[in-house]
This record gives sequence, structure tokens and C-alpha cells, in this order.
Amino acid sequence: MKEVIKTDLAPQAIGPYSQGRISGGYLFCSGQIPINPATGEVVDGGIEAQAKQVMENLKQILLAAEMNFDDVLKTTVFITDMGNFAAVNKIYGSYFTDKLPARSCVAVASLPKGVLVEIELIACKHA
Repeated sequence: MKEVIKTDLAPQAIGPYSQGRISGGYLFCSGQIPINPATGEVVDGGIEAQAKQVMENLKQILLAAEMNFDDVLKTTVFITDMGNFAAVNKIYGSYFTDKLPARSCVAVASLPKGVLVEIELIACKHA
């Protein structure tokens, strides 16, 4: 069974994609950027504020799928400046306990809406 995950507590898709999809017990979450779901606007405050908003958006999608950060198997972090790696890493790490997922981090030339960070994930309820 393939289920679409959708919540108003995370930003709505800005293109032809879903916030997340579940198949075979796995959640495939689309990359989240630092959009405040209440306003639809990119958050101000630099890399720390943006990283926190991204993680909060991911948290809401996980909750909508009846999962949490302990269920995350793999993340991919996209940042526009590797100089921001330590700041993103600190905030990212605060959302995980001892069940750390596999992760890739990639520097990119740009991201949608000019944001500084985007993160996608794969989770499994019974991992």
C-alpha cells in the first residue's frame, strides 16, 4: 500500500510532489526548506533559524506518518555554504538521540527560494 502523507503543520508542496509517501513501511520525505507553515514565508534569522525550521518541518511530517526521529534511517542535507556545516550539524544533532541515521551532506550552488539549507529523509516505523 502506498500512502500520501500530508499535514498543514509543515509547508505545503511548492511543486508537483508530496510532503511524503509511505510504501512498505518506509517513509520517503521530500526535502524540506525553512518555510514557516503558518505564514508560507522563508524564516529570517540566518542559518541557525533556517536549520531549526527545516527540522521542525521534518518533525511534523514524521508525526503525520506516526513516526519520530528515532525511526529515521537516512538523511541528506543540502547546504549552500560548507562554512555553515557546524551550525547546521549542531541543530540537526539536537533532534536525534542515540539512534543516529546515516547521512550525506552536499554543498549546492543554490536552493529553492534562496534558502541556505534543505534536508530530506527516509524513515521506517519498525527499523
